[in-house]
Amino acid sequence: MTGFIDWLQHSTAGLLTLAALSIAVLLLSIIKLKLEPFIALIVVGLLTALAAGVPVGTLVGSAQKASDSLLEKGFGGILGHIAAIIGLGTLLGAILEKSGGARVLTATLLRAFGEKRAPLAMGVAGLIFGIPVFFDIGIFVLAPLVYVAAKQGGKSIILYCMPLLAGLSVTHAFLPPHPGPVAAAGLLGVDLGWVILMGAICGLPAWFIGGVLYSSWIGKKIVLPVPEEMLVENGDDEHENPPSLGLVAFIIAVPLVLILVGTFGSIWLPKDSTTLSGIAAFIGTPAVALTIAVLLASWLLGTRRGMTGKQLSELSATALRPVAMILLVVGAGAFFGAVLSATGIGKAVAGSLDSAGLPVILAAYVISCGMRIAQGSATVAIVTTSGIIAPTVTELGYSQVQLALLVVAIAAGSIIASHVNDGGFWIVSRYFGISVADTLKTWTVLETVLSVAGFAVAALIMAFV
Repeated sequence: MTGFIDWLQHSTAGLLTLAALSIAVLLLSIIKLKLEPFIALIVVGLLTALAAGVPVGTLVGSAQKASDSLLEKGFGGILGHIAAIIGLGTLLGAILEKSGGARVLTATLLRAFGEKRAPLAMGVAGLIFGIPVFFDIGIFVLAPLVYVAAKQGGKSIILYCMPLLAGLSVTHAFLPPHPGPVAAAGLLGVDLGWVILMGAICGLPAWFIGGVLYSSWIGKKIVLPVPEEMLVENGDDEHENPPSLGLVAFIIAVPLVLILVGTFGSIWLPKDSTTLSGIAAFIGTPAVALTIAVLLASWLLGTRRGMTGKQLSELSATALRPVAMILLVVGAGAFFGAVLSATGIGKAVAGSLDSAGLPVILAAYVISCGMRIAQGSATVAIVTTSGIIAPTVTELGYSQVQLALLVVAIAAGSIIASHVNDGGFWIVSRYFGISVADTLKTWTVLETVLSVAGFAVAALIMAFV
């Protein structure tokens, strides 16, 4: 027995076996036992650490002092980095949605593109409005406009909803301030400015391939009418005094531009311009940039347009409720990753990948795909994969660009093959009146196309940087 324990804790084969068992138990806990993912991650992390021989004091600390424990540092390290970003991003999206900004943006695009190119307009709307809002919120807000556009065009609703879904999915997967890329960036230690840049470079081609080319093709193959009850229920929900398009675009652009300024200001500004560099670094800090954007949105889209302080407070409280579970999952995933690092499993994985000649970016994508297909949650897939890969990346000394591309690869894997264990699958099916079989033929395939295309672009760039 002693020999087996020694093999498990100190040999490469034993550590890899422990890693495989921990992931298998994690998936079993989530899929079969229906444990909340954050509880499953904590339990499996604790069991893995104990099996690997991590001392109890190192793992959980003591009654007198727990702040240096693996459990608290694993949780606190990542949450200190991402909690404000995700919370502020959620508030920004809620204010934009409540003000009617989504409808202004989509209606303007529909007029600009014309009836014949209405599907493309829906795709662009999803791509832009998907930046500040969660995927499901984007559907809830923009679905009524899809119904109207499809009814007026007299064509399949698939032709109109798939481009919209592609835009929302790409931004949700690849771009901050969404939880997935923000969490992965925190776990891998990459600036959000690089993630924004690489996410856009990889996400836009993926959106074009999936949201324009594939959606146009499948929309002609599968012809489904607009559900009449949807038109009756949602067709006339208009805001009385919507904001201007320029104001909506300005609010969406502010945090992205400021973060990019902060990331690249130190590179482009002269070395002796310490004042300018300091200003760029300050306003470009993601939490500061998003705070500025939220304050602007609260004033320009809220208070100035008649919204009271109480209404803004209630809106904030409602919007932030779903964020708690996201943060718990991210924190627990970071703890799990910290365990893999502390036990030496990360180094064992790095050595095995090097021996096999398998690129880390491909391994990260495959692991993320497997996690996504097995348990359905994109956030869980991203956090778990990042935790597994982080120790390996530390050993390799990747640059910021390479780390950002790795984040994109993990994010791409997290959206592949959405099926019946994914809440997004049922939202798409319900809101657009698509049968389960047709949702598998359209939405599931669309997500796979977006995933493969996004990863392909990231892997191609990785080969040259």
